[in-house]
Amino acid sequence: FPSQTVTGNFAKVIHGLNANQLTDQVIQRSKRMILDTLGVGLLGTSTEVCHKVAQYSKIYSSDLSSTIWGHLDFRLPPLYAAFVNGVAVHSMDFDDTWHPATHPSGAVLPALIALSEAFPQKKKISGLDLLLAFNVGIEVQGRLLHFSREARNIPKRY
Repeated sequence: FPSQTVTGNFAKVIHGLNANQLTDQVIQRSKRMILDTLGVGLLGTSTEVCHKVAQYSKIYSSDLSSTIWGHLDFRLPPLYAAFVNGVAVHSMDFDDTWHPATHPSGAVLPALIALSEAFPQKKKISGLDLLLAFNVGIEVQGRLLHFSREARNIPKRY
């Protein structure tokens, strides 16, 4: 429809995705990306910047909490757990990347894990649901980059 907005079309595509659309290749690559991101994130928990954001984030609390990777006894509200774990992933700068420059898994996976930990026990998501959400997050990033004038200019600045 000509009257449909880009945002509306974008939301419709994302909303329409389901686990049946994940091919074996996508599932295998996603698992590898997730494993790599967890490894880099665990390494990153030992960095100075990660320690600083973790200390800063301790001032926040809520009824819901999520784990800081590598520290099972350290929990924060999901938003701040995602923030600290995302900083841990990117602090080593070994996390995955694509062109134009972005680090997709480091932004998506910490948020997904923090949110999934905060769900009540009876509403826990399956591994396949996590893989779908991970891929939707990657798809959203890719489409936003595709539409971004700023992202297209990144190669010209380096």
